[in-house]
Amino acid sequence: MPPIPAPPDGPDARTDQGERATGPARFAVPVLAFGGILMAVMQTVVVPLLPDLPRLTDSSAGTVSWTVTATLLAGAVLTPVLGRAGDMYGKRRVLVLALGLMTVGSVLCALSSDIRVLIAARALQGAAAAVVPLSISILRDELPPERTGSAVAFMSSTVGIGAALGLPLAALVIQYVDWHAMFWVTSALGATGVALTWWAVPESPVRAPGRFDVLGALGLAAGLTGLLLAVSEGGQWGWTSPGIAGLFAAGALILALWCRQQLRAEQPLVDLRLAIRPRVALPHLTALLVGFGFYANSLVTAQLVQAPKATGYGLGLSIVGSGLCLLPGGVTMLLFSPLSARISAARGARVTLALGAAVLALGYAVRIADSRQLWMIIVGATVVATGTTLAYSALPTLILRAVPPGQTASANGVNVLMRTIGQATCSAAVTAILVHHTSLVAGAPVPTLHGYLLAFAMAGTVALVAGAAALAIPRDHATGRTGRAGRSGRRAAPAPDEAMEGA
Repeated sequence: MPPIPAPPDGPDARTDQGERATGPARFAVPVLAFGGILMAVMQTVVVPLLPDLPRLTDSSAGTVSWTVTATLLAGAVLTPVLGRAGDMYGKRRVLVLALGLMTVGSVLCALSSDIRVLIAARALQGAAAAVVPLSISILRDELPPERTGSAVAFMSSTVGIGAALGLPLAALVIQYVDWHAMFWVTSALGATGVALTWWAVPESPVRAPGRFDVLGALGLAAGLTGLLLAVSEGGQWGWTSPGIAGLFAAGALILALWCRQQLRAEQPLVDLRLAIRPRVALPHLTALLVGFGFYANSLVTAQLVQAPKATGYGLGLSIVGSGLCLLPGGVTMLLFSPLSARISAARGARVTLALGAAVLALGYAVRIADSRQLWMIIVGATVVATGTTLAYSALPTLILRAVPPGQTASANGVNVLMRTIGQATCSAAVTAILVHHTSLVAGAPVPTLHGYLLAFAMAGTVALVAGAAALAIPRDHATGRTGRAGRSGRRAAPAPDEAMEGA
């Protein structure tokens, strides 16, 4: 499909273009959402396989853990890089590339049982982490202002929806079919996503032409790899081991040099001067904290309900049963994304973000109150998912209103990167807590209920800190901006949340 012609400058032009969208372009929003769900499914489908992969691939448990670590590292590195490339060379083009790499990685997983191939393929799938920020930037460029808020909120919720669907889907396939079939299914879904994106999504006319900062991309990749590898492997290698200390030191040093290079570059990969402004820096900080806060729910719930009944608290559920416990949360995220957009329109996105963090903390309070009965576990997990929806739906809105149009993909890429760092840190912290709070059940060490409750308390506390950071975000005084005249010569009205935040 040929791209929609570039519109004239101004908010009214963007509105006219969104209203004129016909043919396949009418399906751009659901197609982009489908890509976001695919990304989350790809990240989670391997989780039910982890206990059996050492036997299936004739490798150690430590080696198998790299099927998760490789995706995490690749996603963290490629998200801001592909975001910047999208701003420069075309967001749809880079989005198709990210979905294509994800699909190729899935095909390789389906074809091989060699752990080295699986790890490399999972690294390729990490490119899919850029799908959501690129899609959000396309929505800003293509939709009229009155539709952008709800579409961005829905796009943000696809991460939770995909994660909730991915676990039970993978568990069902693994339980009844050969495990390679799971990757053939995801390969077919990925190819469908690539084809639909090319067919229905118009190429955004908004570009930031210039020279790509190769040195900045390499420096960011090296620094993030050092830090995230240390965080991910600290529990296995030992937090005080020379290897982990060396990785932390090397990562910090490389990132310090990278910051210096970015400040001197004429066209940096990440505009650090913009990123340190409170209206950008505080949403990034909040994204890290929310990423930490919500991830404990996914990490702990499956383990908790699968624990043997002999522990006194475990329910002994199957892998499929544990995945289904998170499914109501995914449905809730789908239902609450429009509500998030309405709250942002009425009270401002910063209020929605703070409310989401508070609901997150409330969910963990429910988990602490009762984690023995299945219905209470599901209720608590669903409340956490609701808070995550509100928070994740508000974050892109705050970023979009704080950066110029030519930097939306790269800025949202950095925001997703901060969520990833928060999730990686949460994984390490939860693992450390559970390792230090175990008891022997049938001769095997199993985390105690007290350990799980400590993990919930930690995540809830971090969520409260995220709420405080959200309230510290400066208001967007949109009423002080000069609107551009549309074809009728009238001043363009600000988006609803801009008007409220500027009040």
